[in-house]
Amino acid sequence: MTETDLINAYLDIWNERDADARESLMGSVLTDDALYSDPDYAGLRGHAVLSEAIGRAQADFGGLRFALGDVVGVHHGRALFTWRLGEAAAGYDVVEFDGDRIRSVVGFFG
Repeated sequence: MTETDLINAYLDIWNERDADARESLMGSVLTDDALYSDPDYAGLRGHAVLSEAIGRAQADFGGLRFALGDVVGVHHGRALFTWRLGEAAAGYDVVEFDGDRIRSVVGFFG
């Protein structure tokens, strides 16, 4: 799986509305102790905590879905990419890879 494939799989987690399916996806995309931070959440660690936060956030999204914009760069086990949430929002994320999974995500809203 390429870095871009892994980033798309990560965005699929945010688009998955079923909590059980979402947590199953997390197992193949994120390390067990993955860390997530953005302007709204500081240091969410682990699948269950992140899945719960995603579920709450989805209530505000309506039917909007995340889509990958551009992978700006990849180096030394990290990637910077842009994303869109429908036409409502956009931002940037920095991910850190651990082998074939993501270890951490730092999100920025545009």
